[in-house]
Amino acid sequence: MSPSLDAAHALEVAREIAASAGKLLREGRSQRIRIEHKGAVDLVTEYDRRSEALCVEAITKAFPGHAVIAEEGSQVRGAELAGRPTWLIDPLDGTTNYAHRLPFYAVSIALELDGEPLCGVVALPELGYEFCALRGEGARLNDEPIAVSSVAVLDDALCATGFSYDRAALANNVPELDAVLRRSQGIRRIGSAAFDCAMVAWGVIDGYWEYRLNPWDIAAGALLVREAGGRVTTPDGGPYASSAGALLASNGRIHDELEAVIGEARRSGTIGPREPRGTT
Repeated sequence: MSPSLDAAHALEVAREIAASAGKLLREGRSQRIRIEHKGAVDLVTEYDRRSEALCVEAITKAFPGHAVIAEEGSQVRGAELAGRPTWLIDPLDGTTNYAHRLPFYAVSIALELDGEPLCGVVALPELGYEFCALRGEGARLNDEPIAVSSVAVLDDALCATGFSYDRAALANNVPELDAVLRRSQGIRRIGSAAFDCAMVAWGVIDGYWEYRLNPWDIAAGALLVREAGGRVTTPDGGPYASSAGALLASNGRIHDELEAVIGEARRSGTIGPREPRGTT
């Protein structure tokens, strides 16, 4: 870590910025929201952009030498990031929920150096939750320490997943969904990757996987899981990186089993016969 980089101070600044962005987003939900389409089901609202502008302006003012990568704005990549502290910002993770007035959306802010996460915050404005983590110092929810669950087998696990905005790619995760649903207590689809990761860190979800993710979707959440005692990899068991494009996060205990079930389903690409089951 750069000797001039105080990650603890950076986290406190990020928490303040996430709180300000959350206040803006809460106020926005009481207004008539203007919605645009980046794709058939990939939405962006004026509040995505307003929240991002707030976050980027505050971070560049506080840390003028740092790089910033944000969902709706310009991005710096490649060699330009080498040795340079880099902020990854999702100003409104869960835009579709927000546009439909569901309260499950987040502000996600993380700081990395050479691809290694240093600190992160995931704030849920409507729910009053603020998750944060500092590398090597654990994860917290509203300033109280949190830890992953103790569930030991997939049969007893509650899992979560998500789907691409690309309708043509939705089927990519359907065999995996089917397989895990048959092997677990159930599956939840919240609509915010950052919140999914936070729930794994909190111990209320035992495992989560998703494909076609962006670095700003998972950088803060993956650090939360690690610092809460969990494990993060790619869905095929490869090393985690926010730039990997996919994530498997778990309490660690069910990780190998969940990875195996997902992998087998992805290789076979088939869905099993329908069987009656209760609501999960």
